[in-house]
Amino acid sequence: MTLIQSISGIRGTMGGKPGSGLSPVDIVRFTAAFGMWLRSRNGSSRIAVAVGRDARVSGEMVSNIVTSTLQALGIDVIDGGLSTTPTIEMAVTHRKLQGGIVITASHNPMNWNALKLLNEQGEFLTAEQGHEMQHWIDPSNLDFVHSEKFGKYVPDPALLEMHIGQILELPLVDSDAIREAGFRVAVDGINSSGGIAVPLLLNALGVKQVYEVNCEPTGYFQHNPEPLPEHLQVLADTVLQYAAHVGFAVDPDVDRLAIVQEDGGFFGEEYTLVAVADYILSRTPGNTVSNMSSSQALAEVTANHNGNHFYSKVGEVHVVEMMKKHNAVIGGEGNGGVIYPELHYGRDALVGIALFLTKLAHSGLSCSKLKKKFPEYHISKNKIELAPDINIADVMDALKVKYSKRPNDQSDGLKIWFDKDWAHLRSSNTEPIIRLYAESDNEVKSEHIAGNIKNDIGEVLKSL
Repeated sequence: MTLIQSISGIRGTMGGKPGSGLSPVDIVRFTAAFGMWLRSRNGSSRIAVAVGRDARVSGEMVSNIVTSTLQALGIDVIDGGLSTTPTIEMAVTHRKLQGGIVITASHNPMNWNALKLLNEQGEFLTAEQGHEMQHWIDPSNLDFVHSEKFGKYVPDPALLEMHIGQILELPLVDSDAIREAGFRVAVDGINSSGGIAVPLLLNALGVKQVYEVNCEPTGYFQHNPEPLPEHLQVLADTVLQYAAHVGFAVDPDVDRLAIVQEDGGFFGEEYTLVAVADYILSRTPGNTVSNMSSSQALAEVTANHNGNHFYSKVGEVHVVEMMKKHNAVIGGEGNGGVIYPELHYGRDALVGIALFLTKLAHSGLSCSKLKKKFPEYHISKNKIELAPDINIADVMDALKVKYSKRPNDQSDGLKIWFDKDWAHLRSSNTEPIIRLYAESDNEVKSEHIAGNIKNDIGEVLKSL
């Protein structure tokens, strides 16, 4: 069993003893701590929290525990039911609530679940806010209300419609152009809430032909839920079978977007953000942000539009912080995460789809031809597993010494530049692994860079 606690929430495999997996006891404890933290911030004011979930089998049970715990603290619950992470993020600000909880383990397998915690801005908790909440984890600090002061429970199934409505009202979403293009679109909803949300959005945008794959929200994922090419062959086959113009795949909570081209090839998760950013920058010039492990293609596209690009630490909260600092008009992560602040500060596959289809309609090009308009880069993504007794900090410190004469950045692990190529190493806070990304202008070079650094890690391990 696995239970992992971080600043922005708690996640784990369902079942097991408290503290070893995500048990009902852990859910109550963590939800109550979040509720107490909200009470400490809002004094005697009435507090309301938005709650939503993906379609995991455990989702309804977890949601019942979360909502009951919040009510027992005197907190009102606005329940969006089967929903998406960006929908609940938007609900917090749209309904002027004091916080939110999204019940989803994102791209983790179906036996996992998690609580993602949102502040009053509909954003993940900052490091400072997360540390403040830790005070309330101790059960002796909890204080539940008497029955006459229980919070209200208000189902609000209209939240998804609100979300889609807000997307349609964006000036840069051109539903007329999308409708006139007559797109045929295939969708893989990974048997979760995307199977409901994406077809609803496409219909609202005027897409008449939608071919659904795994769109029944049973929670029984038909493939690995991370939207990577190796998991999306059925979607690619569907695109070819129906001569669709494009295929869209999302993860279970609909904050990541992967695209399949009309030829069955993969647009590339790194290029979801690049394509959307190119469109945004053509209409609203400005700055962009992505994390250190994302492709430099975005930086080049930004420069082509006379903007400045900035790198942040890995993690949505860090990207958002950097976007606000530099007033970025678009940003995100290279895993298909698009953050468009004109709508809200959160990764949102739905707005990504609307903006990408607008770009595609305006261009008059096929997906594959559109992809060729952007700088070509290839990223090698690797996960290096270490023995449990290895001190990862010692390994990283040795690599920092080895590459100290190379241009490098140590603000988030170690990023090393080799002329125009780069490699980024980050250690996990919860597992004995090192994540290694390497990018070059061709696949052979990126794999070669990654291979060399793997060898360096092997040599370091021998010396420890």
